[in-house]
Amino acid sequence: MSCLYMKRLLLSLLLLSGISNSYSQTFNGTGGAIPDDGTSVDFTISVSGLPTVIDTVNFGIESVCFNIIHTYDEDLDIRLIAPDGTSVVLTAGNGGGGNNFIGTCFSATATTSIVSGSAPFTGQFRPQGQLGQINNGQNPNGIWTLHILDTYPFADQGAVLNWNITFGNDPAIPFVFQSSNLPIVKINTSGQPIVDSPKITAWMEIIDNGPGVRNYVSDSANNYIGYIGIDLRGQSSLSFPQKQYGIETRDSVGDNRNAAILGMPAENDWVLYAPYNDKTMMRNSLTYTLGRDMGRYASRSRYCEVLINNEYMGVYTFFEKIKRDNNRVAISGLTAVDTTGDELTGGYICSLDWIDQDGWFSNFPPDPTNPGNNTIYYQYIYPQDDDILPVQKSYIQQYVDSFETALSSANYADPNIGWRQYGDEGSFIDYFLMNEISKNVDGYRLSAFFHKNKNSNGGKIQMGPLWDFNLAWHNADYCDNEATGGWAYLFTDYCQWDFPFWWRRLASDSTFNNNVRCRWNELRNTVFDTTHIFNYIDSIAFLLDESKDRQYFIYPILGVYVWPNPSPIPTTYQGEIANLKSWITQRIQFMDANLPGNCTLSALNEVGSGNLEIYPNPVKDIFNLRYSFVGDAALEKVAVTDLLGRSYEIQGKATNGTFTANLSSLKNGWYCINVTDVNALIYRIPFLKID
Repeated sequence: MSCLYMKRLLLSLLLLSGISNSYSQTFNGTGGAIPDDGTSVDFTISVSGLPTVIDTVNFGIESVCFNIIHTYDEDLDIRLIAPDGTSVVLTAGNGGGGNNFIGTCFSATATTSIVSGSAPFTGQFRPQGQLGQINNGQNPNGIWTLHILDTYPFADQGAVLNWNITFGNDPAIPFVFQSSNLPIVKINTSGQPIVDSPKITAWMEIIDNGPGVRNYVSDSANNYIGYIGIDLRGQSSLSFPQKQYGIETRDSVGDNRNAAILGMPAENDWVLYAPYNDKTMMRNSLTYTLGRDMGRYASRSRYCEVLINNEYMGVYTFFEKIKRDNNRVAISGLTAVDTTGDELTGGYICSLDWIDQDGWFSNFPPDPTNPGNNTIYYQYIYPQDDDILPVQKSYIQQYVDSFETALSSANYADPNIGWRQYGDEGSFIDYFLMNEISKNVDGYRLSAFFHKNKNSNGGKIQMGPLWDFNLAWHNADYCDNEATGGWAYLFTDYCQWDFPFWWRRLASDSTFNNNVRCRWNELRNTVFDTTHIFNYIDSIAFLLDESKDRQYFIYPILGVYVWPNPSPIPTTYQGEIANLKSWITQRIQFMDANLPGNCTLSALNEVGSGNLEIYPNPVKDIFNLRYSFVGDAALEKVAVTDLLGRSYEIQGKATNGTFTANLSSLKNGWYCINVTDVNALIYRIPFLKID
């Protein structure tokens, strides 16, 4: 009896006995139109006659194929939903402006990910999600659904021509994620899709066993366990395969629940940021860390790896959302009864951004160099648009208008009647320097936050907090952003866009320029020292050394153009880090050589019109201020501020036109004495504190 005969006999016996691992079958489905109105559509296949269990060993789903006609493939979010509700992303946000999916098949064994493919995606591709998640022991007999959403409605239409599913004895095996040196965030939506508002209710568990202790997916949650609200967030990032999410921690009845997530101060509003087009995965966290080092509030963060409905989603950063809070933007609360007097004057948080929520248009046109639609729009962030009262809206609008009126006036640089009576100069300087050192292509015009406290608590416009710097630090290929030279505040020299007139106007104020230069010189020895910056970059690269491999297995985009990465595009993570450092080095060299202003005593002493003299200067401990004012006005107040605008209490005595105080408690650095006379005129003189 030949071997061939024995093989045929064995095959026949297996078929007759119904053993599943020799069975394979393809099921075909029809198509139809894909709506272009923001609603999703389902195409179904009824599967029957298969074994009652599919798994990753013996028998299960092998592939999914379809033919789709549609322009702008990146608009489509396409998922396969199994009879038990398990959903797997086949493709979402891929293909850019390319057209169609022709002969596109998804298999877990394909060597090329759909993320790395290009339209019309003909051939075999590894799906964006884990097809093997479906082979979970469920019964495959039932209704299978191809779920499609056009995420950019009212732009272009398309249609599914046909599609099919193949089951066989080479079942898809999922990517296995078991443990990490990073915290692990697990989210379960109970089969609900996460949409771009409103937030859906879901369940979140966080595993964080502490520094140096490994975290396992199988570990019990020990940092957070409970309900959340979750939705998609972002603008251009909505088209990327790796989504970012807004998170709201909640209790069992859906109310806000403050929680100390991953060691950050307790709150209920958070952001799960996906660093998809920032291949270093650190541009935002770098910016916010430097911002805090400068003495400003900026969002705290922790890196983590995320599972949603048991599907590995990659490396994320858990950020604090910008919010009024004693541990975030620490300004006064504003309630429905705060409608008069000092209570009405703060606090407020506003931003320049897309016109996608309640706000107002500036009375002043944008930078005239190269405007777009000739409007500047401000949003209400706090109080939120549902809570802010008309009288409160009117107040903050009028205050910002007063600032802009002063800034646009002929006397804009005057310390008493110019823009400084409404804006905190130190915050404007720091905001300017961070946007310039990073050459933020979105700087000043998008996600540009500012806030105002009550008049009794300072009351001037403060720029910040810093937000959304993922396209900064050499990560955009348009509007001259890739160059190490040039200035972000001169954006309209390169691109047509509505850009606030504030910054070009401020840059024509010689005192502002001089103070910027002094602050730059100070920071270059501390926060902006390249050793300090590179130490942080290296520490994050070391932290992500393991997880980066999982990130770029799921999203194999190293060496691949992702909007708007500048060329040349490094092919390794190490190359991305080296590229970032090289650009920063050259950028800082440019700013050292070209930043306007002079940091000298004569340059700084341009504010006020009285006669002030400090001696000795530099100051070690005891200093003397000799003063005389216009019209022989009397001295009212003496204050010391640093270049950030922070005030320091001093005890002194005025006698016969001389004020004497002890400044030994101050740290070394540049400061200003701010003197007010009885007529409320302000005079200022700088001094240097030394040991």
